[in-house]
Amino acid sequence: MDRKISNRIFIGMIVVYAVVAFINVLLPQSYAGVTPPTGPMPAPLPVIALANAGIVLVLYGGLGFIGLVLSRKLTLPEIWDSAVSNRQRFVIPLIVGVVLAVVLITGDMLFAPINGIGHFPHPSFPGSILAAIGAGIGEEILFRLFFICLWTWLVSKVILRGRWQTQVYWVVSFFSAIAFGMGHLPAIMFLYNWTTLTQVPPILLAEILLLNGILSLFAAYYFKKYGFLAPVGIHFWTDILWHVIWGLF
Repeated sequence: MDRKISNRIFIGMIVVYAVVAFINVLLPQSYAGVTPPTGPMPAPLPVIALANAGIVLVLYGGLGFIGLVLSRKLTLPEIWDSAVSNRQRFVIPLIVGVVLAVVLITGDMLFAPINGIGHFPHPSFPGSILAAIGAGIGEEILFRLFFICLWTWLVSKVILRGRWQTQVYWVVSFFSAIAFGMGHLPAIMFLYNWTTLTQVPPILLAEILLLNGILSLFAAYYFKKYGFLAPVGIHFWTDILWHVIWGLF
């Protein structure tokens, strides 16, 4: 029963993410304080929006399904696990998300005078709400459900023949945190029209890796403890306070 419900929830999350990806293309693309570079569109916006939604359904749906299967081989909690309470599934991620948002806001204020760009740019409202939903689902599928499960299974189950799974999980989670932080660089480089990594100020790079790495490790911890809904909730609530509320200021 847990597995059937989990499958339905996973499909529902992919559909929600696809809808968000479709709508997001149609909204004005802007970041507070930063005007993104503009250029000719390769196709009409509705076509690009449909293509974006299709990519989500195929790519994230496929990678997420692989991660879901491998998470079961690793005996991680189901997305909807009867052994996990609603408090653990929803309330704790909300609290953790709020705390992490405070950490990110504090880090933003500390790094702003020295990182070369000032305060971190945020998507303009109301697109920031869609960004929070999309990141909470899409980035957690890519960097937690797929990345962590794939490499943990490959190393611990295949290469090490079932040994040291917990240790491997945390080593993989560390690399997932680095990948997660680096995954935010292309957007920053696009916004500031940087074409090479050497143009990114070193302190800004350290800020991106540190703050995103903290979020990533907490997401990995609660993924292992309570199942995939926990990191999705943590990421969503962090972004609601970080991108939506703090972004308005």
